[in-house]
Amino acid sequence: MLGQMMNKSLTISSLIEHAQRYHGTGEIYSVNTGGGVEETTWGQVGRNSRALASALTNLGLEPQARCGTIAWNNRRHLEIYFGASGGGFVCHTINPRLFPEQLVYILNHAEDKVLFIDKTFVPLIAAIRDKLEHLDHIVLMEGTDAEAAKQIPGLKFYDDLIASGDPEFDWPELDENTASSLCYTSGTTGNPKGVLYSHRSTVLHSFGINLADSIAISAKEVVLPVVPMFHVNAWGAPYACAMVGARMVMPGPGLDGPSLVGLIDTYKITLALGVPTIWLGLLGEADKIGSSLSSLKRTVVGGSACPPSMMTAFREKYGVETIHAWGMTEMSPVGSINQPLAKHLDLPEADQHKLRENQGRPVYGVELEIMDDEGNPVPHDGKTQGDLVTKGFWILDSYFRKTREETLTKDGWFDTGDVATMDEDGYVEIRDRSKDIIKSGGEWISSVELENIAISHPKLSDAAVIGARHEKWDERPILIAVKAEGQEPTEEEILAVFDGKIAKWQIPDRVVFTDVLPRNATGKVLKRNLRDSFGEVLMMG
Repeated sequence: MLGQMMNKSLTISSLIEHAQRYHGTGEIYSVNTGGGVEETTWGQVGRNSRALASALTNLGLEPQARCGTIAWNNRRHLEIYFGASGGGFVCHTINPRLFPEQLVYILNHAEDKVLFIDKTFVPLIAAIRDKLEHLDHIVLMEGTDAEAAKQIPGLKFYDDLIASGDPEFDWPELDENTASSLCYTSGTTGNPKGVLYSHRSTVLHSFGINLADSIAISAKEVVLPVVPMFHVNAWGAPYACAMVGARMVMPGPGLDGPSLVGLIDTYKITLALGVPTIWLGLLGEADKIGSSLSSLKRTVVGGSACPPSMMTAFREKYGVETIHAWGMTEMSPVGSINQPLAKHLDLPEADQHKLRENQGRPVYGVELEIMDDEGNPVPHDGKTQGDLVTKGFWILDSYFRKTREETLTKDGWFDTGDVATMDEDGYVEIRDRSKDIIKSGGEWISSVELENIAISHPKLSDAAVIGARHEKWDERPILIAVKAEGQEPTEEEILAVFDGKIAKWQIPDRVVFTDVLPRNATGKVLKRNLRDSFGEVLMMG
């Protein structure tokens, strides 16, 4: 016997429809790429999203056509989130910080038909346009711009596209399992991998974010998503805000301390989300100008571990609660949130603060487990380490254009690549990464890619790359190099080999020369030994 309840699909269009209908006057402030701030509302974003869906349909796009974005956090990007997915297409957010060759790979692998770009990225796209095999339309996220049109023949303009669409467009009826959005992760070696989200997974993830023991966004909030919209859909914040009608401030390209402090104090922001490096700049500026950040109540910190000193500064100087969160692209991304249990409220204050430093407990919808090398669960004692694996309502089943067997363990778990512990209450502490990927300021850097470039230098006979601890960026790559016989290269000489081969921010900070690299019996470099020897070199001044 089935329940006798209405069966309405969980779709992204239902989120913006709710925001438009019941929170239509809720303000959204957007910093424009070219400067200045514009004010709009959920009602206008809803109408523009419908017009965009209508315009994309009129372009003749097939259902599920990928619509790429290379853009900052702004009002137009927000409308694309809802208009592309709600119209039955796939919103494909792309990280502009990737090297051009990776961008070409991603755009071609996804077979993007439309690409929306902010003006900042016109030169970048003009340079690679001829290599994009499937792209039919490039849309500048502005009004008419003759200068940009000269650089990219056939360029369309967002405002014209919206004007050509129907703001009363009826959202199509979609199966909730229909693909809605696509993000690529470079968190593994080799080419980036695509994670294809569904409408259902996105809506459920929004519910998970808005639970009281999660991030708990509400209509009373003014939310600042500093995390870029090309980073796992800004951690799902735009969808969660639409679900409850929270007011938003979109920061545009300026993510420096002065810009963020100015936005917080001007628009009375109550909740901000971002990586630790962003908050370092914010705290430094607030201290410099004497801002009390009086409106700010909570910050959500993810992307990399939050330094305890930062949590202390937020708490003791500004009265701001810092919520430690953990997840990954493959998890939509939220996996765990650090919120206390009732029993913790009786602990000494110092112990309560200490508890907030780990990655927290899984939210409803996510199952986490710690496995040993044989695939068996380890004790949840807060001490025994193992591989962190996950299942859940918004966890990927297979990578885009790959099989389930290539993605999950034989038991159906997704291996996160992290080494962690879990205590009896489910609190997880990430101890290490099982792979040697370096995470710098929330961005992944492949050590293998750097090593392959370094070893091509004729004056080196061997090389390895590790992540060294860094005060600002959490980790930065350093190159451990063995000189070729009879050669005496300088550090500058070696680093020059990376020019033009990778993005500049991925180039190692230092070269450390050594006589030999430690290896195991099978010839694999023992990177743990290298980290023990050289992991603190960037902290030594």
